[in-house]
Amino acid sequence: MAPLNRIIIDTDPGVDDILAILLALAAKPEELEILLLSVTYGNVEVQSCLRNVVALFHVIEKEKEWRRARGQLEGFEAMSSSRPIVAIGPEHPLEETILMADYFHGVDGLAGVSTSHPHLSPADTWKSLFEPLKAGATAEETTAAAELASPSAPFRASQVPAHKEILRLLKENPADTITIVAVGPLTNLALAAAEDTETFLRVKEVVVMGGAVDVSGNITPVAEFNTYADAVATARVFALTSPTPASTMPPAPKDMEPLPPYPSKLSKLLKLTLFPLDVTTPHALHRSLVVDKLQPLIQAGSPLAEWTSAFVLKTLEKIESLTRKQADPGLELHDPLCIWYMLTRSAPSWMSAPKAPEDIRVEVSGQWTRGMHVIDRRNRKKAGAPEEQIMSPGAVDITNPMEQLTVAHPEAEVEEDAPGDSHSWLHVNKGNRINRIVSSPGEDAFGPYLLERIFG
Repeated sequence: MAPLNRIIIDTDPGVDDILAILLALAAKPEELEILLLSVTYGNVEVQSCLRNVVALFHVIEKEKEWRRARGQLEGFEAMSSSRPIVAIGPEHPLEETILMADYFHGVDGLAGVSTSHPHLSPADTWKSLFEPLKAGATAEETTAAAELASPSAPFRASQVPAHKEILRLLKENPADTITIVAVGPLTNLALAAAEDTETFLRVKEVVVMGGAVDVSGNITPVAEFNTYADAVATARVFALTSPTPASTMPPAPKDMEPLPPYPSKLSKLLKLTLFPLDVTTPHALHRSLVVDKLQPLIQAGSPLAEWTSAFVLKTLEKIESLTRKQADPGLELHDPLCIWYMLTRSAPSWMSAPKAPEDIRVEVSGQWTRGMHVIDRRNRKKAGAPEEQIMSPGAVDITNPMEQLTVAHPEAEVEEDAPGDSHSWLHVNKGNRINRIVSSPGEDAFGPYLLERIFG
């Protein structure tokens, strides 16, 4: 049976990224086909992110051996049937200086598990997979590289930049058959879209974990980490959802060569589904659940339970050190929620904002607001916009009851701003068109679902 969803996961593997990838790899082949893991910098530097991906496959292989020896089903069927490509992206954002979250995820991105559990870490020979074998390589190095690249390996290493692999897959497959699930900074996607916009628009949907709309940010008071890490990349990708991409494109940088603008005429609008902090934050994996599920497996000898428990529990300790002592702290499952959506997207409880698609724009240059997701709260409406809007849980209603203007742009063909509408928020053909998710099949149900899917 053909898979329901064929996906590329664009990721900066820290703690919740790894849980998201595990959830995808543990799926059934008829549910998901994972074509590519495109690795970017983000939570930690890109080489550490890459090492975490390789370590993940290494531990899964050990887990499958352990399960096989016990007469259990090996699991991870989507991984085995897909044998995904792994490709490396850039080491830095398009324009800003690099920002990392190693203060939270640890220097290696996984709470130091590569040091604390060396017996579950792959040998450094994996590095040779992602670059041509050097002249004069020893026989041992050549043999090791051949073994890692064998058809029995759980993934295929690419020596091509990640954004070029994205374009190749979109070009070689029928249009509207591949979804990109982006759970890190959007640099890879922005590079792909700039290099070949029409090929990029062959994507079926881009599912993005990022932003904060009606809640506080997690890296500044208004910005979420993935967006803040490369706000320009996010703004460029979002602009492809607009009938007039130039209306929301970031300004050209003064001191460096910018990426080229998009063609003035495009064949279609990008379909982009957004999972901001508003909807992801309430979904948490609590310590009691992790201990109850994984401790018996650790005692029985499960490599995956030991490895996962190590970085999840250490991260929960970090959460308490940054906030306050809690009876049962929880790890927010931001990135895994996007994979849950791919597995259960037909469920009616996945609800979009009532005004969807919304004109959500990204601030790229504000001293205090870079990375902010901006929406028009003036209670004015574009032509054809729905009447009602709801806010995410915990949001504060800041609508001015005295501001009840319903000004629409007088002429769709007119390029200049309407009176009192700088940057054309009311223009029917300008602004972004973002599908923002506001509810899931259940905040409390997701943690148990995640562990059951991965560990059985």
